[in-house]
Formats: sequence, structure tokens, C-alpha cells
Amino acid sequence: MISLRGKRALVTGGSRGIGAATALLLAECGADVGIGYRSREADAADVVRQAAARGVRAFAQSADIATRAGAEALFERAAREFGGLDLFVANAGVWPVDDIPLAEMPESRWEFTMTQNVASMYYTGRAAARRLSDGGRLVFVSSTAGQRGEPFHSDYAASKGATISFVKSLAVELAPRNVTVNSVAPGWVDTEMCIEPFANGGRERIEAGIPLRRVASARDVAGPIVFLCSDLARHITGEILNVNGGSVLCG
Repeated sequence: MISLRGKRALVTGGSRGIGAATALLLAECGADVGIGYRSREADAADVVRQAAARGVRAFAQSADIATRAGAEALFERAAREFGGLDLFVANAGVWPVDDIPLAEMPESRWEFTMTQNVASMYYTGRAAARRLSDGGRLVFVSSTAGQRGEPFHSDYAASKGATISFVKSLAVELAPRNVTVNSVAPGWVDTEMCIEPFANGGRERIEAGIPLRRVASARDVAGPIVFLCSDLARHITGEILNVNGGSVLCG
């Protein structure tokens, strides 16, 4: 088992899905964990209860991290609760479900996706760069869409491509402080975000195109994230770790 005893972690989008699974696995490994969430208060409280039951300190805070004030407030809460921060997992984001070609995409959708995925990355990434302890770990959740594109979801693909470039840039900036910056890029994951595409036989069609023939669970993605937060990954930085069952193979 990876030991993160004494480490202080913050996870955004932590009330459900990949974020909740990551927060709980961090707690299992001994890290104190705080989660940011947008609106799922009951779910966030349940994650905190489960984390605390593992003998660690835990908190949840609702925050609009697509704004400077919201991101700063979340990191300030972590500083008050834990006295500092060692690990940050930037998981929060959106995937607009409707298929829309770029020629018909309204500005409102483009702006929404960029705000939720890119502005939040900027504000939380900056806050983490300022506050993370030397030797800390940053992990950003991107997507296979950021590597190969995604037709009819060009807004989402562009936002996740931005995440990948951001990670590579920040990895070099923070290396003198022995801070590593990496990304996990999931493919299809069994979360609420995918309910619609999985309906009416969609899941079976998707699984048929995955070499491992299954959709990842949230914990399947949380495991590689926690690995990147650990000392086992201390010499890995600026990397994109694919967790997609072999559906996208990037060198």
C-alpha cells in the first residue's frame, strides 16, 4: 500500500465520480484530504464522513473555482484546516453532452466550457503553485479528447488540450522546487457524466471499441492519480498518464 501519512491533499470536483474516488483513496493511504465541490452538498458531506472514518482530517467546501475569489477561498480553507498543502488534484470540469458541430456551436457553450475547464485550471493551478510545499505534487485530470480531439465536442477537446499544455509548462516552472506536475487522461469512465451516452446500448457499443472491453470505474482512475501523488512517482513530471483501456495509444 502506498503511504501518504502526514500529507495534506486538496481535490476539486470531490463530491462524486473520479474526485470522490480519489479523495477516499488518498484518505485510505493516510493523507488528510479536503474537497471542493460546486453544488452536491449531501454527496460532499458523505465523502468527508467516509474519509474521516479512515482516521484522517477531512473537510468539504463549496467553491466556484472558475473565479479567482472561489479558488483562493478553497486554498485558504485548506491552509486553515491543515496548516499547509502537499498534494493538489485538479479534477473538476464539465463535458457538455450534446453533440454540436463547430459550425453550429453557440458562443454560450464555448464560453461555458472554457470557463469551467480552463479558467478553473488557471485559478487553481496558480493558487497551488503559490501555496504548495516544496516537494509537492500536482495532478490535473485531462482526457483522451485532449490528445486525439473529439468531433462535435471541439470545445471540450480544446479545453483538455489546454490542460495538457499547461501541465507540461508548469512542470518545468516548478521543477526547481522539486514539485512534480502530471496529468491523468481518462477515456470513458463509469460516472454520472456518462449516463446519456451509455443509455440504449451505448455502453456496449463503447466497450466494443476499447481493447480491454470495459469502461473504467472511478477508482480505476483514482489509483494512477494517487500513484502520481506518491514518492514512487518522484522522478515523473510533465507526463500524461493514459487510463483508457488501450483505446488511445500515445507515445
